[in-house]
Amino acid sequence: MPLLEVQNLSVRFALKQGFFARPGRSVKAVQEVDLTVDAGEAVGLVGESGCGKTTLGRAVLRLVEPTEGTVRFDGEDITALPPKALRARRRMFQMVFQDPFSSLDPRSTVGESIGEALDIHRLVADRASRTARIGELLRSVGLAPEHSDRYPHEFSGGQRQRIGIARALAVEPRLIVCDEPVSALDVSVQAQVINLLQDLQRDRGLAYLFISHDLAVVEHLCQRVLVMYLGRVVEVGDAREVCRAPRHPYTKALLSAVPVMDPAAKRARIVLGGDVPSPIDPPPGCPFHPRCPVAVARCRTDLPVLRRVGPGRDVACHLAG
Repeated sequence: MPLLEVQNLSVRFALKQGFFARPGRSVKAVQEVDLTVDAGEAVGLVGESGCGKTTLGRAVLRLVEPTEGTVRFDGEDITALPPKALRARRRMFQMVFQDPFSSLDPRSTVGESIGEALDIHRLVADRASRTARIGELLRSVGLAPEHSDRYPHEFSGGQRQRIGIARALAVEPRLIVCDEPVSALDVSVQAQVINLLQDLQRDRGLAYLFISHDLAVVEHLCQRVLVMYLGRVVEVGDAREVCRAPRHPYTKALLSAVPVMDPAAKRARIVLGGDVPSPIDPPPGCPFHPRCPVAVARCRTDLPVLRRVGPGRDVACHLAG
């Protein structure tokens, strides 16, 4: 049984009504998504900005309420839980945010921010145990226990992200949703944080839902990947296989933009024309067809569904197979 199982998940946001607005319109942020994450597995969620991947990650944790579908964690349907029961379960699934500075209270020391989670879930018996636990968490992410008395502004971006990871680890979760956790960091620091996440996954058996726009990072960390476009999943498969041989035209375009050191491994750059369509009024047929370099007439009228095109590989494209 998967640790996390998402079925037919959709999230829509009602538009604010103005004088010229048409009634009943909504933003279709996430549409009919299925995904699973096994215990100890890292699954990547990739796509351009605005594709719905962050909304999906938040909906999985019910930080955003799903419009339709179910989310099961360890077999339990958490979409049906009342608020009090959900708060009790939340220690099992945590989130690491893109901007570590805005996710930390600038008026609280690092120790206070980490200790808050310990206090809420009553995970330590006394002050001495609390102090020892905070020091242990800081060491586990490559920082020193004495850093607990400092404030967020005294740290670099990479160090602040380590603090965010330590805070997520404080409640001993089984799943962490990582929302673009390295996109704001320098390349060398990105590698250090990714290596830390790998070490924590190995040592603690953590599962990750890793949200990113960078397929190269996802290939390095994740075992499987889902590629999203305009709220829908368009390709699913083993991360290395998808990056080595993408089957959806959108995945091919994403990979063509990834810089590589080996000239022999470089792909011809695929430049997509036009802008990403609006999720308020998506195009008929395949949502990618207005920008797709290989679209045919059927793509403009028929919505492709995810279908198996190889071992463990699903693609939503009429031309894949």
